[in-house]
Amino acid sequence: MQTISHCEACPHKCGVERTLLSGDGYCQMGLSPKVARVGPHYWEEPCISGTKGSGAIFFSGCTLKCVFCQNYEISVNHVGTFITPEQLANCYRNLEDQGVHNINLVSASHFIEAVLESFKIYRPKIPVLYNSSGYETVESLKRLEGYIDIYLPDFKYSDNRLALKYSGAFDYTQTAIAAIKEMVRQTGKPVYDKNGIIQRGTVVRVLVLPNHTKDSLAILDTIRACYGDKVLVSVMGQYTPSGEAYKYPEINRKITQEEYDEVVDHAIELDMDGFVQELSAADEEYIPNFDCSSSDYFSYESTK
Repeated sequence: MQTISHCEACPHKCGVERTLLSGDGYCQMGLSPKVARVGPHYWEEPCISGTKGSGAIFFSGCTLKCVFCQNYEISVNHVGTFITPEQLANCYRNLEDQGVHNINLVSASHFIEAVLESFKIYRPKIPVLYNSSGYETVESLKRLEGYIDIYLPDFKYSDNRLALKYSGAFDYTQTAIAAIKEMVRQTGKPVYDKNGIIQRGTVVRVLVLPNHTKDSLAILDTIRACYGDKVLVSVMGQYTPSGEAYKYPEINRKITQEEYDEVVDHAIELDMDGFVQELSAADEEYIPNFDCSSSDYFSYESTK
């Protein structure tokens, strides 16, 4: 990787210089991936985590600034360890050796150069999943075509005023609509193996926010109108006030059963295929421990 003098990897299109270890753009990251956790992850949707887990690689930094982010420690505080594309490729190999169902790249969009380079070094033999905020450029997604088998985007807001207030993105809604359309174009309808584990497809997550069920209902309407039955929808009730949510009284609590039921009922009315969470998932115990104790994954020695 070389220095980029005019970065436009994400929708912010900062146009700043990024060196290997530093950058002055919105993500505040350089080009070398910074990783906070690597390992099997069992808390994704059932068709993703299955029985053996999803091979998750959590990247530091983010192209959004969600005030309620459960991964605030890494997305905003940038906890993590710098690695090379070669070490990232080794992570794929090691996760494969552990028998996980897929390689799960969590918030990797600002490290797209390193991700593409890592695939040239080693192409995983299992499906690769791109776990995203939904705030992506179509141009960057097209560069990933052929490397990504499963897309797992959020659809956070149908109202850009909320997107700006809570995530610092004034154009989130139209950007996410276009991005997910490109994801669906690449993957087509969901495809599963004989055990019900997804091999290809797009799963759209809708996180229900307290006091904002109206927005969640509108999101579901938009998904249905734009993508029909080509996506799975995951309605999520796991919201737990994190990060700086305490500064916003209207979202500084968990959602109620009534709020969640209203959104789930609407998904059923729209005849959407997908998943719903138990509200018991709204607990800090489900937030991964970002202790950066993943160095064993960065080198590779075959165990087979």
